[in-house]
Amino acid sequence: MAKTAIALIIWLCIALSAVAAQPAKQSTKPVKPAWSELTPAQQQVLAPLAAEWTEMDSTRRKKWVAIADRYPKMKPAEQQRLQKRMKDWASLKPAERKAARDRYKELKKLTPEQRSSMSKQWRDYQKSLAQSETPFDPAVEPIAPGAPAPSAQR
Repeated sequence: MAKTAIALIIWLCIALSAVAAQPAKQSTKPVKPAWSELTPAQQQVLAPLAAEWTEMDSTRRKKWVAIADRYPKMKPAEQQRLQKRMKDWASLKPAERKAARDRYKELKKLTPEQRSSMSKQWRDYQKSLAQSETPFDPAVEPIAPGAPAPSAQR
């Protein structure tokens, strides 16, 4: 009985490793929607992502199409913020995008209390930066040749 069980386990290990070693079948179906299938309005909204559209998977494409469909209903400030964020995202290198996605996944795992605490810490940090940094005005604070930068003088 024990020999049969061991033989079965060995056979399963060999069979499963052979199946796992086979190359995954490549999907011949093109990822939808293609850029050419978007409406002109969607293409205009998603223009910052045009260059990388072919690299996106179907899920991400559909997400962006849904955002483009909501775009006309957004307030002008929201539209500007979306356009800026898309341009910023498009300018990131693949490794930077992966890091951003990983950070987002980690933040989603936090409890609401932890997220609230982190948000408060971030707001406090931004306030402290705004209070400690005064804008440089060359008319008021001329820089002498060889002098350290104004931020270094503090």
